[in-house]
Amino acid sequence: MFGVRLAQSATAKQSQSALTAQASNLSRAFQELGVNGSIVIYDKNNQRFYEHNPSRNVTAFFPGSTFKILNALISLETGVISDDVAVLTWDGVTREIPAWNRDTNLRQAFKDSTVWFYQVLARKNGHERMQKFVEQVSYGNRQIGAADRIDRFWLEGPLQITPKQEIEFLQKLERNDLPFSQRAIDLIKDMMIIERTPDYTLRGKTGWLNSVTPNIGWIVGYLEQNNNVYFYATSMDMATIKDAGKRLELTRRSLQNLGLL
Repeated sequence: MFGVRLAQSATAKQSQSALTAQASNLSRAFQELGVNGSIVIYDKNNQRFYEHNPSRNVTAFFPGSTFKILNALISLETGVISDDVAVLTWDGVTREIPAWNRDTNLRQAFKDSTVWFYQVLARKNGHERMQKFVEQVSYGNRQIGAADRIDRFWLEGPLQITPKQEIEFLQKLERNDLPFSQRAIDLIKDMMIIERTPDYTLRGKTGWLNSVTPNIGWIVGYLEQNNNVYFYATSMDMATIKDAGKRLELTRRSLQNLGLL
């Protein structure tokens, strides 16, 4: 048995060493796609960070639509929205993304990143409840501003969050350590699924801030694979919506670089 444990320990060390070597090339995906940005990946079992552009990973940005994760949790908890299929009626205002110009529900609006839908939820929750939950969760800088910013504080500030703080929030979500019902948490985790295979489950939420210069693109989430969890936060300068696909592609290539996809 002692020999078996030694062999397993040696294998684990070799695997960790391989990850470390691969992590040194995380910048490759950014170079290949011609993108300025950063990624931070946290290995839960080994309690280790892998990063490209570490200084950016501790720089605060507006969370944009990555805040929809928390907005949805709050709205389910307060009963402002009953479930993921309850529909809100489109207000008839034509917006830049065609998928936003229709009646929709929580799940579809999460997938389409429908801003107006989650603005309605924020207004229905109200300033006091939104502030309370943002503080309880210790989300970013925990500042949502005055009541008149209730439907844009995550888009234009004052709420800000760093990529590493996004990781902290996702860790709490993954281990069910948030002040919400298990029903709400399970529903959001399901809504976050990007891809599920027999070998892994990839969860995430995108965001895009076109009110700042340069425009910022986000994707945050986590990969469950081989009895481990790898949390990630990717941010990039994203000039136009045409670059939207690069957020996930950067993340995939970085995870592949670590041998995880």
